[in-house]
Amino acid sequence: MPVYRSTPIAPSEITGAALYARRRDFIKAAGLGAIAGALGVRAGLAAAEQERGKRIEGIVKSSFSLDPLNEKATPFDKITGYNNFYEFGPDKDSPLKHAHRLRTRPWTVLVEGEVKRPLTFSVEDILKWALPEERVYRMRCVEGWSMVVPWVGFPLNELIKRAEITGNAKFVEFWSLADPEQMPYVRTPFLDWPYTEALRLDEAMHPLTILAAGLYGEVLPNQNGAPLRLVVPWKYGFKGAKSIVKIRFVARQPQTVWTKAGPDEYGFYSNVNPDVDHPRWSQATERRLGEFFKRKTLPFNGYAGQVAQLYAGMDLRKFF
Repeated sequence: MPVYRSTPIAPSEITGAALYARRRDFIKAAGLGAIAGALGVRAGLAAAEQERGKRIEGIVKSSFSLDPLNEKATPFDKITGYNNFYEFGPDKDSPLKHAHRLRTRPWTVLVEGEVKRPLTFSVEDILKWALPEERVYRMRCVEGWSMVVPWVGFPLNELIKRAEITGNAKFVEFWSLADPEQMPYVRTPFLDWPYTEALRLDEAMHPLTILAAGLYGEVLPNQNGAPLRLVVPWKYGFKGAKSIVKIRFVARQPQTVWTKAGPDEYGFYSNVNPDVDHPRWSQATERRLGEFFKRKTLPFNGYAGQVAQLYAGMDLRKFF
């Protein structure tokens, strides 16, 4: 019988043993902050300061804010102070300390691949295409912690419709920025940069899947993936690519940054499944940030009623 702990997750449990050993490269890279020139750092600070706390206008409450447990949103300081964003460092507080380097304006995203209409758009463009919606979603991370986030975003399917995909498109890739000037830890070999993730097309088209541009009614903080990130609430958090610069439609299932780094630990589908353990710890329980006791993890993170049919007939232990 597995033993469940009430203590915080140890740093060594974030990734597999081989990946964890590479944290030495992260530590060596800690001094890389000096590499970024003074002008670049000042520009990043100025951009971050300009966007920090900026309200998003015209937000509507979404009917897809699904919260059957009637949970309260996790406090803002915990959502923004405890993150995985390895481009800025290996620890949970690294993004808060270092993401001020990120320059989020101007910012454009390229849409390409199996599309009839390749697009290049800005965050401002996309907020004109669809009203920004507030969606309160549970978020579950593979390390065992969770939070409830009031995201502000829009359905990904709105973008897909505009791109006019071809009949060959079966999967969608998301590419994150990988700029060593702004993200010094990209210089380390910890992962095969850039950070890439992917969804099956029907997953991407599902109305629960969003591109988030904010949280708590404000522009998305840098450490949470500004200016645009993927949110798929029934999957583990690492599927949510941050600081997206390219969306590519492809015919075959692509590799992602984590399926390349640890295929036995991080499957392509990455659906929250309390019955399929990580190789080194149980997924049956989770620790909500701000709470001491653990709670049971729900299948598909509590969204089974909306998404389970996407995987009908699949062996979810094999396709984890």
